[in-house]
Amino acid sequence: MENHSNTLVTLLTASLIHEIHIAKTLLANHGIESYIIDENIASTIGTAFVEGYKLKVDKADLEQAQKILAEVAENNS
Repeated sequence: MENHSNTLVTLLTASLIHEIHIAKTLLANHGIESYIIDENIASTIGTAFVEGYKLKVDKADLEQAQKILAEVAENNS
């Protein structure tokens, strides 16, 4: 039985949208839904470098999502 808290929390903030898309794909491959926040900000104000793009996940998935991204980062260093 899955527990969905319906509360989104920020997992990752990045100034480059491709970093967010890579993380989103990695999470999807592990069955974790994620949501890109501020993806269209560049077309609105020209840049997202001030605060960056945000990738959010359900609070119930946060710990697992962090482990996935940490494992990938560790394997790529």
